[in-house]
Amino acid sequence: LSRTEDTKRRARHRIGPLYRWSGFSAMAPPKKSKKSVENLNSRLQLVMKSGKVALGYKTSLKTLRSNKSKLVLIANNTPPLRKSEVEYYAMLSKCQVIHYNGSNVDLGTACGKYFRVSMLTVVDPGDSDIIRSTADSL
Repeated sequence: LSRTEDTKRRARHRIGPLYRWSGFSAMAPPKKSKKSVENLNSRLQLVMKSGKVALGYKTSLKTLRSNKSKLVLIANNTPPLRKSEVEYYAMLSKCQVIHYNGSNVDLGTACGKYFRVSMLTVVDPGDSDIIRSTADSL
């Protein structure tokens, strides 16, 4: 071993598994305030109780194609190609898109479901003012 390789090996040994598995980026994505996320979650719960939604990719595309949807929520770990496809359909049907600040597991939990939800469309908001409030914040 050369001298530099030897020092790298020693440093790796001292640090341990943190050195080997540090796959995190240096900069974190900008986060929304916790209050706005809780606000969106509470409005989403009200939509789930009193309104009508379509959960999932296939049913979201069906409602977008038939011009029934008013709002689309997309989880942040949805694949980019699928995300852009849904955004394109939403632009054609003149409906608003919100990028949910959480994974598909978080979005499913916010809907009160025990499964993952990559995206959902709001067909009828019911008693909730989710469409007006998100239009004001954007």
